[in-house]
Amino acid sequence: MKKWYELAKARMKELDITQDQVAEQMGVTQGAVAHWLGGRREPSLEKVSSLLDYLGLPPMFPKNGSAPTAARVVEANAELIGDMAVWSDGDPVEDDECEVPYYAEVEFAGGDGMTEVMEVADRTLRFSNATLRAAGVECENAAVARVRGNSMEKLILDGAAIGFDLADTSVIDGEIYAFNHGGMLRVKYLYRLPAGAIRIRSENADEFPDEIMTSEQYRDEIKMLGRVFWWSTVRRSPKKK
Repeated sequence: MKKWYELAKARMKELDITQDQVAEQMGVTQGAVAHWLGGRREPSLEKVSSLLDYLGLPPMFPKNGSAPTAARVVEANAELIGDMAVWSDGDPVEDDECEVPYYAEVEFAGGDGMTEVMEVADRTLRFSNATLRAAGVECENAAVARVRGNSMEKLILDGAAIGFDLADTSVIDGEIYAFNHGGMLRVKYLYRLPAGAIRIRSENADEFPDEIMTSEQYRDEIKMLGRVFWWSTVRRSPKKK
């Protein structure tokens, strides 16, 4: 017996219905629909029933198998803005996905502790194209890194992943940027000051006071990577404190 999403894909092809059309009908992102139809995410029974009804397919679940009424009247306080896929090495990149390069501090050989920020060839993260479109970022300009330390807490926690736009490098006051500072990967608020100077500010300003760089220092010491458009929040398990 075929699974519901296999029937749905065949029916969409028969009717020439696109994932974008389904997403608009269902009130979700195109990326979410792609994950449903690829069998990588399982929507609620109510969503499945609505989708099958939209495609003119018979229901596959009994009415008493749908979500309980109480679950439908609970107020939602979050919005799905995009999906990040779980995958294994060698899995093909789907049409709705973008494979984004990973940047990190790489230590030079010799053990002297010197580092440089560069793309790590064998590490990537996948975003749905819908997520990148919502942020106004082209796939080829997106990159990711991981934040270390607590200078940007409570906004961006230690260990969180960030996404930045390699094409967006002009400093806008109060925006967060990823940049290479003498071989050190940093993520900070930036502000323009008179005479081309730059203020570097941390979210945790009590422990990490502002830094001021002259225009010459900024030009000589900083290699801008891009404006940060996304970050994850990593919370440690209370059992592992």
